[in-house]
Amino acid sequence: MGIFSWIIVGLIGGILGKFIHPGNDSNGIFRTIILGIIGGIVGNLIATNLLGWGATDGINIRSIGIAALGSLLVLVIFKRVMKRG
Repeated sequence: MGIFSWIIVGLIGGILGKFIHPGNDSNGIFRTIILGIIGGIVGNLIATNLLGWGATDGINIRSIGIAALGSLLVLVIFKRVMKRG
């Protein structure tokens, strides 16, 4: 995927991840995109290594779902780490 596709998928995945796990987040659009991109990378690594799905090209439901689940995982870990600190 190109950088533009990563940004779009990251934005959608980050929004979905925050929608699934709501809370007192004051993250703006930039942090949501970053969360989604990191979640997409994490989700893709998990999907590729554990499930054998592999990366998909372009913007589609599968890549958005992987990014959303990865974003949710990153968000949960981030909140737990921040609570301890």
